[in-house]
Amino acid sequence: QVQLVESGGGLVQAGGSLRLSCAASGRIYSSYVMGWFRQAPGKEREFVAASSLSGFRLSYADSVKGRFTISSNNAKNTVYLQMNSLKPEDTAVYYCAADRSYIGANAGRYDYWGQGTQVTVSS
Repeated sequence: QVQLVESGGGLVQAGGSLRLSCAASGRIYSSYVMGWFRQAPGKEREFVAASSLSGFRLSYADSVKGRFTISSNNAKNTVYLQMNSLKPEDTAVYYCAADRSYIGANAGRYDYWGQGTQVTVSS
């Protein structure tokens, strides 16, 4: 089993920055992929970014390319999501997810999920 704990959400003004963290514990290896999804009220959960813990495999949603950066610390089993130039439409609950090998936008392919952290961007 793998447990995921997110942190770093909060309230920020448009144009500001936040960094989310997701720490994994349990039976996890460098080949694991950890990703971020988000869900705004009344909308479906959408893919944001994903990275292997090794950092060699990366994937981003087009909507965040150039603004968000995902990175990993293999020794700490942690991934980070640096979010810059935030917009009100980035407001959502951000969820961390993990899978043994899948990297991509299909939420159903991820086996493990965190509880989520709220990100609110005011205009």
